[in-house]
Amino acid sequence: MILIEADINAYKKFLEEKPDIVFNIAEGSVGLSREAQIPSILDFLNIPYTASDPLTLSICLNKARTKEILSYYKIPTARFSLVYSTKELIESNLEFPIIIKPIAEGSSKGVFDSSLIYSATQVNGFIDKYINEYRQPLIAEEFLPGREFTVALMGNGNELEVLPIVEINFAALPKDINPIYSYEAKWIFDSPEHQLDMYLCPPDIDSDLESRIKKTCVDTFNALNCKDWSRIDIRLDKNNIPNVIEVNPLPGILPDPKNNSCYPKSARVAGLNYDDMINNVLHFALKRYGMS
Repeated sequence: MILIEADINAYKKFLEEKPDIVFNIAEGSVGLSREAQIPSILDFLNIPYTASDPLTLSICLNKARTKEILSYYKIPTARFSLVYSTKELIESNLEFPIIIKPIAEGSSKGVFDSSLIYSATQVNGFIDKYINEYRQPLIAEEFLPGREFTVALMGNGNELEVLPIVEINFAALPKDINPIYSYEAKWIFDSPEHQLDMYLCPPDIDSDLESRIKKTCVDTFNALNCKDWSRIDIRLDKNNIPNVIEVNPLPGILPDPKNNSCYPKSARVAGLNYDDMINNVLHFALKRYGMS
């Protein structure tokens, strides 16, 4: 195994090493299509790699483009608006409460407890501050009041498997914190040193809801042309309909169980240790390229 850093020297190293296949976990360095940088290089050099192609990675990092495609395929997702100013948000006709996020960030970056806005009076100054800080437009979504889940998928085509569902347990958060998977919830209140019971896997749900969540995730995986694996975040609306809130074609996979990384947690419940999980993803990529 050879480790290659996803930096400016990567192209030269790929040329020198000529790997048979690359296990890609690179999120890129800059720009709204940064997760596509390494796969684009690998495509250009005709080097196989795991996970989705540059187009899918670019689309899924852009929350608005993702939701536009989901809407086209009639996959439920919250009403939203792409906003560049306070004026655009007020004129969007979205119903409060709303949640505001940078359009192209992950790991809850830019999603704070204060990002859940209950009325127009809270908006003043908020939008301009975020746009200046993150240097990208924002997406504003109508808040979905139901339970939240994250769903790991592995495979391709008829072999696509949905691993055990993980529920985000907001009851574990302090009482004065909003029930959203914010930066504070993910990185401050829950930590290896102070673990919260934030993740329920499997969750306490009936078979009907489980089936509907799984179908929504499989439909999303296929609509966005994901490959090999992905993690899809789901939230229930007021009618308990599963809505897609985010698609992660390069899921986080922190190996230490104390870090509460959701994809490895789901894999462990499915009976896969960390090495099994990685090797299974590699297997599906090799099969996709006709190399197995």
